[in-house]
Amino acid sequence: MLDKERGLYIAHCANGALSITGKMANRHGLIAGATGTGKTVTLQVMAETFCQAGVPCFMADMKGDLSGISQVGKMSGFIEKRLPEFGIENPEFQSCPVRFFDVFGEQGHPMRATISQMGPQLLSRLMQLNETQDGVLNIVFRIADERGLLLIDLKDLRSMLDWVSQHAKEYTTKYGNISTTTVGAIQRALLQLESQGADKFFGEPSFDIYDLMQTEGGKGVMNVLAADKLMMQPKLYSTFLLWLLSELYSTLPEVGDMELPKLVFFFDEAHMLFDGTSKALLDKIEQVIRLIRSKGVGIYFITQSPTDIPESILGQLGNRVQHALRAYTPKDQKAVKTAADTFRANPAFKTDEAIMNLETGEALVSFLDAKGAPAVVERAKILFPLSQIGAVTEGQRLDIIKQSRIYGKYDTPIDRESAFEVLMAEADRQLAEQEQQQAEIEIPQPETKAEKKKPGLLGKVGKAILTAITSTLAAILGTYVSDKVTGKKTKSKTSATGRVVKNATSAATRSITKELTRDILGNLVK
Repeated sequence: MLDKERGLYIAHCANGALSITGKMANRHGLIAGATGTGKTVTLQVMAETFCQAGVPCFMADMKGDLSGISQVGKMSGFIEKRLPEFGIENPEFQSCPVRFFDVFGEQGHPMRATISQMGPQLLSRLMQLNETQDGVLNIVFRIADERGLLLIDLKDLRSMLDWVSQHAKEYTTKYGNISTTTVGAIQRALLQLESQGADKFFGEPSFDIYDLMQTEGGKGVMNVLAADKLMMQPKLYSTFLLWLLSELYSTLPEVGDMELPKLVFFFDEAHMLFDGTSKALLDKIEQVIRLIRSKGVGIYFITQSPTDIPESILGQLGNRVQHALRAYTPKDQKAVKTAADTFRANPAFKTDEAIMNLETGEALVSFLDAKGAPAVVERAKILFPLSQIGAVTEGQRLDIIKQSRIYGKYDTPIDRESAFEVLMAEADRQLAEQEQQQAEIEIPQPETKAEKKKPGLLGKVGKAILTAITSTLAAILGTYVSDKVTGKKTKSKTSATGRVVKNATSAATRSITKELTRDILGNLVK
């Protein structure tokens, strides 16, 4: 609740109002507590307060409850009972301007990113690749960049992997070994990613982060991401939000300290961001969180226990709201002790005991003062929301989507020429060239008139045989007639007829051999 005297009024304790200092709102924060202790309502109260101050927010809606922030709240017995505790007589119930988003495009405006925007590091985490596979993926991105090929959607990356696998020998000496086994493993991971619906996320038009930083009527727009389905794919959910943070960090200019942040980012189920995260990626997350405040962005993590957050990041979260924790096991008791140690102690009570005895809607609160120092922890009650508590109807959601200023901007996907189309065209061109070369080899050349008259090989052999037979018969008849006329007998052991036949046969053989040799040599010369 925005109060001119109190500032960003969030909670009330025995000593009065507890408010977030506007200049310190970009120093990040934490909302922690067991299930059912009031974390979602605290998030809604904070978001409303920022909205009234003109600060847009982004938040993930896990169960649909946060969608009610778009509707005007109303008096209830619970709220009426608590009015005196906050010194409020007539609360002004009001709604917030809201835009609904959905990665799958079902319950809000689609949110897309290109493969290039996501980058190999986040993609590797998303697909849970090992070190070798991660190296090959980096090589693929490098080659695509060198060749000027756009990686927009999953089919672009798949075709690029296939092309690199086929030309692996060309890049081995430059980048290292690229095995077909490794490429196949990455292809299988892509297929699994596609089956989870990631194909709807990767593509164009890609999301413009400046659409998250809008105001309407002096109020900051509440950007609510439908995450009930997205939550079923924890890696996709956390990687998507991490990409969004990275885009904000790389795109927004440095602004230094401001009276109010440009955007407040609520990261629900924050433990998913750090599960199975490599050291290199964890270092990047820490860097983004540490430096993004200078871009005017505040990040608030929502999780069950502070132990879900790495210590290097937990130490950067200055504004804290700790709801009740249960300590049924030694591990739970350790978590309570750790949570208590993160606060500046209050001599009025023991922090660890208070954490286990907090009621629903009650919390331990510590915000940064104007100098950036954490205030002494206070046991306080969180304000009630001025907007509706609970989900909106499908009809109300649809009306809000259609009335949005960005309605239609992201709804129709675009598939322009990218790596897939370029590589397919190149493959088709190579195939056409190969077919043309093959056709030139197989199609016979047209014969000249001289070649048409020239007899073939079989014709020449037949002609030679016929000539030999004719010569043989003529020789036999001639010898026979000569013997009859002269009456002489051949003195050789071999009869004259035999010698004639033998000579004629030898002549025929020589003739056939000569013809065959001439024709074969002629063909070889051609």
